Amino acid sequence: MLMPFSPTFPIRTDRLILRPFNHDDLEGLNAIQSLPEVARYVYWEPRDLDESAEALEIRIGQTTLTEEKQPITVAVELAETGELIGDAMLFWQSEQHRSAEVGYVFHPRHHGRGYATETVAALLELGFDGMGLHRIFGRIDARNDASARVLERVGMRREAHLVENEFVKGEWTDEVVYAILRREWRARR
Repeated sequence: MLMPFSPTFPIRTDRLILRPFNHDDLEGLNAIQSLPEVARYVYWEPRDLDESAEALEIRIGQTTLTEEKQPITVAVELAETGELIGDAMLFWQSEQHRSAEVGYVFHPRHHGRGYATETVAALLELGFDGMGLHRIFGRIDARNDASARVLERVGMRREAHLVENEFVKGEWTDEVVYAILRREWRARR
């Protein structure tokens, strides 16, 4: 992989546009991040406008990879309307092992329509074809059945169930790890 790496934006799918965040996204991002059901399976609590503004500033700068342990973060909008419906990332874990992690959150109003699956598929393509990665994985709270279905639909296999491995929001939680290799991704295409 050549560094620095920066995707050619926007990334278009059948129904979505994945693009860098900008300052105009504050209201839409907060509409997502302020919801308890969105924050349920992530490390942060529902965010107020100021907290979303801080998160947005970080996301605005996450468009180029210069070293491992960095994410590329994208705003996910509906191509038809331009509405911000989600937030996704490809987090470069290791240069030596050519691995990355995917993550995503979507406004509940847009759940069940395949948008998360479409987004993750685009991030897998970016990682495997754009960056030349070997392995991409996703880590989810074991209770998050909807997210497990997303990862399974893009061809990831369940590799591990870690019992009470993290203390999150006052409780021990289980984590499930899904992954897919580049050769598996290509075989599915």
